[in-house]
Amino acid sequence: MLVKLKRFVIKAIEWKSRNGMTILRFSLGIIFIWFGILKFFPNVSVAEDIAGRTIRKITFGMVTKQYSMPFLALWECTIGIGLITGKKMVYILFILYLQMIGTFLPLVLFSGECWTSVSFAPTLLGQYIIKNVVLVSSAIVIGATANGGALISNPLVAIRALKLQSIEHKKN
Repeated sequence: MLVKLKRFVIKAIEWKSRNGMTILRFSLGIIFIWFGILKFFPNVSVAEDIAGRTIRKITFGMVTKQYSMPFLALWECTIGIGLITGKKMVYILFILYLQMIGTFLPLVLFSGECWTSVSFAPTLLGQYIIKNVVLVSSAIVIGATANGGALISNPLVAIRALKLQSIEHKKN
């Protein structure tokens, strides 16, 4: 029984190693496309108001919601399509990181709306923004494999790879 369980666990780890990054890219891509599409339609996205006000504030009132939402929608859909296709990942992740900086700005620019009177307790809007830490973390993991990095399911191979990597870092 234990041998079968161990084989099952090993197979599951191998499957996750082979497919996990693709699943992560696709799921993150779907989220960006979904939220991006919502912004093409006025008054549909719950983030529309805060995003529009943030863009207006950082552009000193020069870009209104009427223009910023279609641009932001296109930007998010581009990120999503790039994540799903896996093409030009360096550029896709760069614009994702830029977009994420913008999503965190309301925590500072509109702090009264993002935090309760207790400074470490976010409002619902603040929680909506803070959850983007997970999206950024996902992008970092994707970025680690975008230029040839890999998930290694075999612990012995992984240990050897880490030792080789350590030797390479010491040389440089």
